[in-house]
Amino acid sequence: MSMFVRTTFATALVAAGLGFAALPASVSAQSNGQGCVSPPGMNYMICNGQRVPKPGNRVATANGGWREESKQGNCIVVREKTATGEFKESRRCD
Repeated sequence: MSMFVRTTFATALVAAGLGFAALPASVSAQSNGQGCVSPPGMNYMICNGQRVPKPGNRVATANGGWREESKQGNCIVVREKTATGEFKESRRCD
């Protein structure tokens, strides 16, 4: 029993040491934005276990509205929101 306890304890220490050694590398990679993954065909990324919108080309106007274009397959989706709150989405497939 004593040999089993020593072996288990040593294995746990090695595993913890390897985990702490890899921690600074993963933190620095995520802080640079390189630790994020994007599921294929989706318009978001997963960073630190949370969904984050992909950086897009949203253009805000002075009156509070915005216009954004994104590509989905062969189509281009244009989303527009006016300052009064009206939302319009159109799809153009060439």
